[in-house]
Amino acid sequence: MRSSDLSASELQPRRLHLLYHELRESESEYSYIVTTQQFAGHLALLCADESVQAGPRPEFTFDDGHISDFEHALPLLSEQRVKASFFITAGWTGSRTGYMGWSELRALQEAGHSIGAHGWSHALLPHCSDVELDQELRVARLVLEDRLGSAIDSMSFPGGRYDKRVLKACHQAGYTRLYTSEPRTHLSGGVIGRVNVRGSMTNTYLQKLFDERSGALTSLERQYVLKAFLQKLLGDRFYASLWSMINRKQPDADAVSKA
Repeated sequence: MRSSDLSASELQPRRLHLLYHELRESESEYSYIVTTQQFAGHLALLCADESVQAGPRPEFTFDDGHISDFEHALPLLSEQRVKASFFITAGWTGSRTGYMGWSELRALQEAGHSIGAHGWSHALLPHCSDVELDQELRVARLVLEDRLGSAIDSMSFPGGRYDKRVLKACHQAGYTRLYTSEPRTHLSGGVIGRVNVRGSMTNTYLQKLFDERSGALTSLERQYVLKAFLQKLLGDRFYASLWSMINRKQPDADAVSKA
């Protein structure tokens, strides 16, 4: 990772929400992998002395429930005394290789971090039947609450996908905070947008996202609009194959739901 060109005091932060998927100690061609060194740099940069910040700290969020949340993110977050939100694919917990079990989730919870839902099987919610939506939303929440012993009121949409029907189902299932991957601070319907952090993003680039004069966030928003257009034009399965190729990841059984 290249060193920062600006000091923390030159940041002009907004309440952006950052989205991570997996941390690794070494670099990867897969664009969703962020190294532990990069993440430590992000924390140091964006969580410096609050007296030099022009606004609130960003919210750090993690989707899927990968084991690296516990092994790598937790120690680094603890060093900076930063709390994060972890959105868990409930059906993968304790049953899927490379993902956390219930003991790891409880450790995150006991450290003061927030646990939210990310569906049951990571299915794209707009494609679900009413029965499937119930499994992905209500059942996932109830299982998380039962195993963790606390209320679950936040939900991150798998693939960032939702529509009016999904929003209604989420509210009926008991969720009050809803997150997507659209890079905006606020969206209609009370949905919270997030910036999807990629391994190619340097500290300098992150600083630009917090500077309204740079236009970096506006550029990301335009890219997202183009991505959404391509998703609709190509269809999810073909788009997922294209996405996997562009992002250096071989298509697998979950490619459609992860794109």
